[in-house]
Amino acid sequence: MSDRKSGILLHISSLPSEFGIGDLGPGAYRFVDFLHKAKQHYWQILPINPTDPISAHSPYSSLSAFAANILFISPRLLVEDGILTDDDINVKPDFSSESVQYEEVSAYKQKILNRAYEYFVSDPLIRQTHEKEFNDFMCAHAFWLEDYALFVTMKDHFQKKIWLDWPEALRYRETKALRDFSKEQKDELTRTKFFQYLFFRQWAKLKEYCADHGVRLFGDLAIYMNLDSADVWQHPRNYKLDDQSQPSVVAGVPPDYFSTTGQRWGNPVYNWDVLKKSRFSWWVERFRFNFQLFDVVRIDHFRGLVQFWEIPANETTAVNGQWADVPTNSLFKALEKSFSTPLPIIAEDLGYITEDVRKAMRKFGFPGMKILLFAFNGNLKEHPYLPHNYKDDCVVYTGTHDNNTVLGWFENEASDDEINNIRQYTKKEITSDSICWDLIHMAFYSAAEIAMIPMQDLLGLGEEARMNKPGTMDDKNWRWRLSDDGLSKEVMKRLSGITVKTGRA
Repeated sequence: MSDRKSGILLHISSLPSEFGIGDLGPGAYRFVDFLHKAKQHYWQILPINPTDPISAHSPYSSLSAFAANILFISPRLLVEDGILTDDDINVKPDFSSESVQYEEVSAYKQKILNRAYEYFVSDPLIRQTHEKEFNDFMCAHAFWLEDYALFVTMKDHFQKKIWLDWPEALRYRETKALRDFSKEQKDELTRTKFFQYLFFRQWAKLKEYCADHGVRLFGDLAIYMNLDSADVWQHPRNYKLDDQSQPSVVAGVPPDYFSTTGQRWGNPVYNWDVLKKSRFSWWVERFRFNFQLFDVVRIDHFRGLVQFWEIPANETTAVNGQWADVPTNSLFKALEKSFSTPLPIIAEDLGYITEDVRKAMRKFGFPGMKILLFAFNGNLKEHPYLPHNYKDDCVVYTGTHDNNTVLGWFENEASDDEINNIRQYTKKEITSDSICWDLIHMAFYSAAEIAMIPMQDLLGLGEEARMNKPGTMDDKNWRWRLSDDGLSKEVMKRLSGITVKTGRA
């Protein structure tokens, strides 16, 4: 962050596509074109790791910190690359254009990806075209790819059981057992690696296209791993696990204004003593990987890298947890030593933030976040989310993926006091027709170095377009999709106009 810019928050899954879910194909390139014409410099997305129906396909709950979601592979680009044919991809369900139908999409994508792999194995021309690049990919990503392929192949082999229920020799990674399983399942392991190769090949081309059009990719890093993940299975000593590999304590947040019992997330917490002895090698590799994928990385729940709330695993709520310290200075000094500084990191510093967190952000130069939907529930002079209180080292949002849309909030959630505060602050009448662009103007005219607007707010969409309701398993979570006509010239011109006027072009 070195100058005033702006951008749009839109996850890959929400892009227009003919295949039931947004992907890295034509819809993504059209969106980059839209950003370029609208003079936007950032495209922010949510984590791109594999999702699971158990967690309602939340991108913040994954079985790998490194692998990518193969549902985002574009069938259309596979045809353009000569790996598949039009006939291969055209036999598909009648997908909804408004919502991701994960079950149907997963079945369809798995079918065509399997066909792509079969062609790679059996067609000499396709194999000759991709074999060297595939081998290079496997070598470059071996530090995570080998164990990820083993992990997902074993999960399939053992009927999706958690790794703690696998045979003991595989659970505890005995060398001979892993070697024997790898020999038996060689084809399946290669298939999994090939799918990852296809994703990252398409990703590299899209990232290059973004760079050519002045668009920086803004990624998102979920701080904790699932217990049932390749990373915990591969590196159990990095986590606070007992003799049976069960978490002794789990992650969450303490009771607060929003919840009298806090939030018990249930993820295993990191064993920072072990990580420090390894010079934070896992974290260094994780950031190296993300810095290669993205131009900027947001750390979700940043305060967990300063202090974290650990809860005894046998507790059903977060009430009886305690704060535990992270060797924050040592961690980020190790990262600064490994990468050029300043580190391209944005800290998600929402909620109850203590001075030690702010001190770490200042020391390492990490901008925080300001959310306008939270700005009108208090004192209009002192509220930290009101634009007149911003310094330039922050990113302002109308809302995030966890909020209602601006219109949905205004019509269904905002209190009378909040609405009156908005009217008093803006000195104008605020209506459902104006509220979205009123807040967009507020964000763009603010001192914040970056203004990020969720696509739903740019289009003035209501509660039906909400991306996620935190703490729920709502069947609409993570499913919203942008319509084919959402990227209109009218919206582009209006966005371009305010970007120029506010010096963000």
